[in-house]
Amino acid sequence: MRVLVTGGAGYIGSVVSEELLRDDHEVVVYDNLSRGHREAIAPAVEFVQADLSDVETLSHTLKRQQINAVIHMAAASLVGESVAHPARYYQENVVGGLSLLEAMRANDVRHIVFSSTAATYGEPDKYPIEETAPNHPTNPYGSSKLAFEHALHWYDNAYGLRYASLRYFNAAGASANYGESHDPETHLIPITLQVAAGKRERVEIYGDDYSTADGTCVRDYVHVIGLARAHILALNALEQRSTIYNLGCGGAGYSVREVIQAVGKITGRPIPEQVSARRPGDPATLVASTEKIKRELGWNPTLQNLEVIIESAWRWMLDHPTGYAR
Repeated sequence: MRVLVTGGAGYIGSVVSEELLRDDHEVVVYDNLSRGHREAIAPAVEFVQADLSDVETLSHTLKRQQINAVIHMAAASLVGESVAHPARYYQENVVGGLSLLEAMRANDVRHIVFSSTAATYGEPDKYPIEETAPNHPTNPYGSSKLAFEHALHWYDNAYGLRYASLRYFNAAGASANYGESHDPETHLIPITLQVAAGKRERVEIYGDDYSTADGTCVRDYVHVIGLARAHILALNALEQRSTIYNLGCGGAGYSVREVIQAVGKITGRPIPEQVSARRPGDPATLVASTEKIKRELGWNPTLQNLEVIIESAWRWMLDHPTGYAR
C-alpha cells in the first residue's frame, strides 16, 4: 500500500513511518517542517515539504504518488498555546484537515487514519475512559480535533470516506532511530530526563494534594512503537467500517511521582523536584480504556512498561544530546 503520512517528520509520525516501512508499505511524508525535523524522516521515505493549505501541491502529491490511504498527523498540539491562539488551531487542525479531505475526494483516496486526542473528552466523570464517554473539550486544541472528527463522520456518511480516529493519551519512549525532540518541551518524561541529563534544574510538580495514592496526578503512557502499530492495524481494518479507538496503556496509569522515581532509577541520577500550585483544569486522573481496540483489532501494545518506556527515551536522548539539532 502507498500511504501518505501528513506530519510524518514529527515525533510520532517518524515512528509510524518507520513501522509502515517495516511492514513493506511505501511511504510518502507530507510535512511543512514547522514543528517536525528533516532528520526524522527515514531515507527510504519520499518527502514532500509543503503545507496542507497548499491545495494544489497536496492534490498533485496524492495523484502523482498514487496514494491509497492517508495517516493524518499534521496538527498544532499545545494546549496552552491553543488557549492563547485559538484561530491558529482552528485554521491548522480544522481548515487544513478539510483541505486534505477535499484533496482525497478529488483523487478518490477513501481511507484515512486520524491522529486525534484524549483532549476531546475534557474531564470525564468515569475512569477508565471509554470511547462512548461524552466529549466536552476544555480547550481549543481538543475542540478543534473533535470538530475534525465530526467532519470525518459526515464525509463518511456523504462520500463513503472511511476513517479510524485514534484518540491518544500520552505517547512516550523512542525507537532506536527516532525520539522526542520538541522546543519547547512540555511532556513529563522528556522533561524529567532533561533534569537527569543536567539540562534543567528540577522537575515542577503542579500540585501534590490530588485524590490519588501519592497526591500527584495520574496519567496514561503508551510506548510510541505500540502506538504506531495501532495505526497500521486500524489502516488494515478500514475496509470494514469507520470507528474511534482510544490508545493508552490499558492499566491504572502512573502518577507524576512514579514517573520521577522511575527516571531516577533508570538513569541512576538524582531528580530534584519542586511542588507548585495546581494548574487550572488539571484533573486528578486521565486513564484510557483500550478494551475496544484490543477486542476488535487484536492490538497488544508492545513495550508497555513504564521503565521500558523511560529506558528507550533515555537511550535515544543519550545518542542525540541535542535532539535533531545539528
